[in-house]
Amino acid sequence: MSRHPSTPSATAWDQGPNLPCAASARGGLSPRPEGDTVESVLRFERRNRAAEPPSQRRRGLRSWLQEDPMQVYLGIDWSQKKHDAVFLNPGGALIAQITFDHSPEGFLYLEATRTRLGVAAGECRVGLETAHNLLVDFLWSRGYDQLFVLPPRLVKSSRLRYRQSGAHSDVSDAFVIADVLRTDQGRLQPWIRDSLLVRQLRAQVSLILHLTRTITRHSNRLTALLARYYPAALQVFSDLTSSTSLAFLQRYPTPEASQALCFSDFESFARQQRYPHPRRLPRCFARLQAPQPTGDAETTLVYAQETALLAGLLADLVRAKRTALQQLATLFQQHPDGEIFLSLPGAGPLLAPALLAKFGDDRRRFPDGASVQTLAGTCPVTEQSGKRRWVHFRYACDREFRHIAQQWARCSLQESVWANSYWQRVRPHCASDNHALRCLANRWLGVLWRLWQARSVYDEAIHLAHCLERSQPRS
Repeated sequence: MSRHPSTPSATAWDQGPNLPCAASARGGLSPRPEGDTVESVLRFERRNRAAEPPSQRRRGLRSWLQEDPMQVYLGIDWSQKKHDAVFLNPGGALIAQITFDHSPEGFLYLEATRTRLGVAAGECRVGLETAHNLLVDFLWSRGYDQLFVLPPRLVKSSRLRYRQSGAHSDVSDAFVIADVLRTDQGRLQPWIRDSLLVRQLRAQVSLILHLTRTITRHSNRLTALLARYYPAALQVFSDLTSSTSLAFLQRYPTPEASQALCFSDFESFARQQRYPHPRRLPRCFARLQAPQPTGDAETTLVYAQETALLAGLLADLVRAKRTALQQLATLFQQHPDGEIFLSLPGAGPLLAPALLAKFGDDRRRFPDGASVQTLAGTCPVTEQSGKRRWVHFRYACDREFRHIAQQWARCSLQESVWANSYWQRVRPHCASDNHALRCLANRWLGVLWRLWQARSVYDEAIHLAHCLERSQPRS
């Protein structure tokens, strides 16, 4: 059965216990209007036709909307295959409820419903639980400029405002999203899409971090395999993930193949791979020929093929990461805020663009430094009731942002005097190094937020002077 019939229907009075009762925007509960169409519901909700003079009762819906425009709140409960949408008026009454497929026809059906309601796209305030969906791109392209991304935990906790039992459905969740957007809009921040350059930076950073994790996972497995039957290969070159080491494993995946090598062949191989340290080759060859425990022929046969396969995969991943880093550097140079993030101590060619991608272009997105620290998860959560006070780790955050901020804090210890001073002061009071790095990252994000808002670069001398001034007792 199709989810979007040719004539949309209003179901405010037909949902039974699935949705709250429709209340009129003018106040109070309304009896059921004549007919079941969206047009009749909207006309009834906006005007009391019975109270109009007879000469005005035959005027159409479009003329009423021109005289009495209103905001419409659209809540969408999204999924991979279909979406449920609920339209509410400012009084919280249900105007329309539809279910449409995740397809071009389904998206157009949503547009047709909105058009039939006679509401412009700019008058719809849309609430969703994600910003990473093709539906969001479609809404942007159709002129929906008031999009609000609601945290899923906010929607989940708000269900109890309507049902104490906790029962819910996709349609009821869409209603909750729309109604929370209607009642709590002042506490929600509209989602402003970043520029194309920032979105490219964010995608490149995410790709590089994914490639790094994948390289680490494959290299760990390759290390375990070599330790099982071919430990000499782990000692030849200093870095197992270097192009020379991976090419060596692809060409000589067994101990017997490496033992048959002479130094001239080994030197020729290194020259073909453009090994950057030719003077180290005699020591590398000596480590390869040194006596090492090896497995029997059957063990070698079992693992040799997988070793060559992993070495090939790692070689491709390393090349892809190198290319992605070059593209990231090119994009980063084009952004006007690049100098701000490049001036940060310890923020190198990866962390500086990563921080820029997380901050974005819209300076209204983070009204204060605490909002950045909360999103990054560097500040703890404090719960207090009466005499009980509990400070604990923050789980609800952007974990990728927290990883980036913590790595920046670690790297800043090598370049910043203030960072080292703060580390020495806070480390004895922390449970671990990671805890202390989060504290340092929390302070750094506060500093970076001020620089980002003021569009100024970091100066260690100015920062130290401000810290000294704040440490002086007030007169």
